[in-house]
Amino acid sequence: MTKPDAGRAFQAASFLLCVSLALKLTNGLAGTEFSGGWLTGPLLAMAYHSMILFVIALVLTFFFPRIAAGLGIVSALLCVPLYCFFIAPVPFAQVFARGHEFSVQPERGFHWHAWPVTALLSLAMALYFSIRRLATRIRTPIADRA
Repeated sequence: MTKPDAGRAFQAASFLLCVSLALKLTNGLAGTEFSGGWLTGPLLAMAYHSMILFVIALVLTFFFPRIAAGLGIVSALLCVPLYCFFIAPVPFAQVFARGHEFSVQPERGFHWHAWPVTALLSLAMALYFSIRRLATRIRTPIADRA
């Protein structure tokens, strides 16, 4: 393990923020109709898997930052559908689940609630730090001599 730099610290902090916001958004959804639905059940399962991957990526950030960045990208992409469903349930269902019937019909359009929007912004930040980590060139001692 090398000395942590600012990039690793920001990457780890963004992963931690994503995990905490995902926990906030999914709190109380397990065991409800939301978790058992044919549309929402897989979305919630993907969010749970992404939280596990974010925690693994958080730990790996200090040992293998590029592998952690790859896991962070996968984790962020797994969370996006659930957050999009929270922000725009009717348009999401129209695009991805033709014929989906809501038990209580939500208002059409977008619902700009603070937590899902904040979670999407945190995912964007995690994606930025992860892509930036993968885009950096690895410096080797042989390349430095040339």
